[in-house]
Amino acid sequence: MSIVDTPERRQLRELTRAFVTREVLPHLADWERAGEVPRELHATAAKIGLLGIGFPESVGGSGGDLLDSIVVTEEIIRSGGSSGLIAALFTHGIALPHMVAAAGGQSGGLLRGRLGGGQLRGDDDLVDRYVRPTLTGTMIGALAITEPDGGSDVAAIRTTARRDGDHYVVNGSKTYITSGVRADFVTTAVCTDFPGSGELSLLVIDKGTPGFTVGRRLEKLGWHCSDTAELSFVDVRVPVTNRIGEENTGFLAIMQHFAAERLSLATQAYATAQRCVELATRWCRDRATFGRPLASRQLIRHRLAEMHTRAEAARAYVHEVAARVAVGEPVVTEVAMAKNVAVAACDQVVDQALQLHGGFGYLRDAEVERHYRDARILGIGGGTTEIMNEIIAKGMGL
Repeated sequence: MSIVDTPERRQLRELTRAFVTREVLPHLADWERAGEVPRELHATAAKIGLLGIGFPESVGGSGGDLLDSIVVTEEIIRSGGSSGLIAALFTHGIALPHMVAAAGGQSGGLLRGRLGGGQLRGDDDLVDRYVRPTLTGTMIGALAITEPDGGSDVAAIRTTARRDGDHYVVNGSKTYITSGVRADFVTTAVCTDFPGSGELSLLVIDKGTPGFTVGRRLEKLGWHCSDTAELSFVDVRVPVTNRIGEENTGFLAIMQHFAAERLSLATQAYATAQRCVELATRWCRDRATFGRPLASRQLIRHRLAEMHTRAEAARAYVHEVAARVAVGEPVVTEVAMAKNVAVAACDQVVDQALQLHGGFGYLRDAEVERHYRDARILGIGGGTTEIMNEIIAKGMGL
């Protein structure tokens, strides 16, 4: 039996599929045009327990582990959702784990296995102020790391936070921030020494704080229902109590939680490939040319077989690596390989799926067209394919 095919996880799949069918599919095209999903969707997902999957009950989550989170992500896409929807609805998956871990919880199920344990520090109210409201769907959080001239070089962050009594004074800018337009707060990476020193901390900065400006909504190739923004900080005063963990521990925290983000993106990649195989297979069975179904032609059958093989192989490897991460194994190299394998499979499959759909595949009415656009970010977000290759090469001793 597959590691994600247990009776409990089959029920989780059914719950997720019903949520997508009822709450997402009738509206997704409108959300794509609007450039965001409604806040009410967060509350709806929270009420049935989906929003809190992968977070301990001690912080207001639904419990479960990394593999449960993978099941939800996979099923949303397999049921007709999209990776853009995942990015918009589950941004808290990258905005909250640092707070949970600093408070004494188990990193939101992203680096460890089960989530029932973990005692929270009584003097840390970030969980009550941000984590619990977000997991009930009443707040939206974002993570701000990337800067206009920094890219994947986290150590080169130049947004500064100067200590001034019981506040930090923050100056700098961030870009490509997922859910940055709608977010009520932003978990922000700042440099607490000179710019580019690598001495990083994480601060939670509330929208509406004087000097904190949400810039223009960024127009993108894909992920249209996921709002993306530029952020600016000019002499923004942030209470020291909004710091996550100890000062200058932000770099390690960011690196630790990158593993979860990368596995999420890998899941989105192979699930998108699987969905596109299903769409292409259905199309080739129903579509006839020159009096015969497309699927009756050997060339088409073999192409679909190759697509299916790539998607299933990627899924199996991602699951294997995720299972090792869930029990605490330090598999940094394997996580990087899993992401690259899944992204490569997705790139190949979505391209072939659109080609098999012919002219219809190029229209916005075709679901495969959305997947084609959305897939392109998966080899960029959470560390580019090239960065993953550097990690892999280092793991090889090169």
